[in-house]
Amino acid sequence: MNALEESQNKDAGLLLQRISIGVLILFHGIANLTSNYAFVKSLLSGMGMPEFIAYLVFIGEIIAPIVIIIGWRARLASLVLAFNILIAVLMAHTADIFTLNQFGGWGIELQGLYLFGAIVLFLVGAGKYAVSTTSKWD
Repeated sequence: MNALEESQNKDAGLLLQRISIGVLILFHGIANLTSNYAFVKSLLSGMGMPEFIAYLVFIGEIIAPIVIIIGWRARLASLVLAFNILIAVLMAHTADIFTLNQFGGWGIELQGLYLFGAIVLFLVGAGKYAVSTTSKWD
């Protein structure tokens, strides 16, 4: 395989990574949006925090995934998404971090895939199949 083919494969892989992570997280965002962030609000309320903070989830689960999918400032959006997922794990899944599920998988394997997928995009960027490729945040 020559360098051009490797570059095209890498960029196609990054596009697939962006679409996969972005679309799957977007589903969570839409579900939270349709419930007016009730679950997130209840978690925050139970921790003694103001419920309006739940609307920051909108940025992490709606705005960031859309930006990641289109490939505009994907590194920055991936950083926002990774932070959002990390906070979600700490708020709702702390008890599962060191557990295995009924099938032998990590207790937070889905959250882990989202988190590490977002970190990969932050580290390598959006690739050439993106709306913008000129900024260090792309």
